[in-house]
Amino acid sequence: MTADLSQIVKAYDVRGVVPDQWDEGLAGLFGAAFAQVTGAHAIVIGHDMRPSSPGLSGAFARGAAARGVDVTEIGLCSTDQLYYASGALDLPGAMFTASHNPARYNGIKMCRAGAAPVGQDTGLSEIRALVESWLDGAAREPAAGTPGTITRRDTLKDYAAHLRSLVDLTSIRPLKVVVDAGNGMGGHTVPTVFEGLPLTLVPMYFELDGTFPNHEANPLDPANIVDLQARVRAEGADLGIAFDGDADRCFVVDENGDPVSPSAITALVAARELAKHGGQGTVIHNLITSWTVPEVVKENGGTPVRTRVGHSFIKAEMATSGAIFGGEHSAHYYFADFWNADTGMLAALHVLAALGGQDGTLSALVAQYDRYAGSGEINSTVDDQQGRLAAIRSAYEGQEGVTLDDLDGLTVSTADWWFNVRPSNTEPLLRLNAEARDEATMTRVRDAALAIIRG
Repeated sequence: MTADLSQIVKAYDVRGVVPDQWDEGLAGLFGAAFAQVTGAHAIVIGHDMRPSSPGLSGAFARGAAARGVDVTEIGLCSTDQLYYASGALDLPGAMFTASHNPARYNGIKMCRAGAAPVGQDTGLSEIRALVESWLDGAAREPAAGTPGTITRRDTLKDYAAHLRSLVDLTSIRPLKVVVDAGNGMGGHTVPTVFEGLPLTLVPMYFELDGTFPNHEANPLDPANIVDLQARVRAEGADLGIAFDGDADRCFVVDENGDPVSPSAITALVAARELAKHGGQGTVIHNLITSWTVPEVVKENGGTPVRTRVGHSFIKAEMATSGAIFGGEHSAHYYFADFWNADTGMLAALHVLAALGGQDGTLSALVAQYDRYAGSGEINSTVDDQQGRLAAIRSAYEGQEGVTLDDLDGLTVSTADWWFNVRPSNTEPLLRLNAEARDEATMTRVRDAALAIIRG
């Protein structure tokens, strides 16, 4: 096929519509390029439940094996299960998934040995350049003397055992938990991870189905957790958990069916990880998590470090600072004990352990980690991203008590509120997040920023 790689090679991964934008032929070239750029003698590959995933991952495996690389295929898995395999086997890895995107999409998340991320600055641009040179005939694909082997290996039980070794749930009080897998990979991993624990599991949409017949596997959209909220109330459950399509993110609702903000989960897990490390350690949070997160980290003896939005920034900062934990507003949670990679399942186990280790409700438990009024992320389509950002800057610059910072987009803050506006890398959007000490102030600040953005 003739492919425009600029359309499918993103900042952190490959993603596009199958077969319109990419197909198995292209997947084979990506496999060959991945083998060459990593220089590895062996790699590990996994895939999600999308109809196109087995074919694409198989083609990638054959492309790598043709370069003399031995391939371990772990088959159906969550993205964090692939990270586990990359870390435990110390091999570069490739995961075939388009996460929460619709069914016709697919993609590749790649990592080096030990689950170290492959992004534009860490190999992805080289992989793209190689594939393009082969596609336009400027270079010939290198042939290997001896092809590598392709073998199968099941890592699900080892993955589950590793997670359970990091969080002890054996002595918690019995809990009733509703889990919405959204027909994604949580339906594959949850039964094995939860097996034998003092949990009554109420499964929703555990049938693996990459056409997503019940709802999109994107719990960040409130419309996609409505079923979970209703089921938690109907069952009288202690909490509900929703996973996205590749199950690397988890979202939590309390016993009333009310969503628990990812910032509150970040703060709760940070407190637990700091306790485990003797009240010492660095915790990474991106700049649009709640003020609560750095406050809780300091209260528990830790050092908070603020970073840009995006997993490559978080993982890089985790590695350089030796951080024990990191969290994002988007419900990605990163653990030093998990090769600095993100795992929604480990975060879920921490929530279960914290709730089951005391007698109160989840809403009461997380109240201490939810101190401010937040807007959530609000997207606005704009013609001129930089022009709108400049308009915000001129509106607030020089005001008494107002500070501006450019770490990621533009953050405007005072002692009582803050908001951040950052441009999307892939769409003509500006993303607004605002927070304040009370709801009325947050509403006023949010609406003032939106008036400029949409003006």
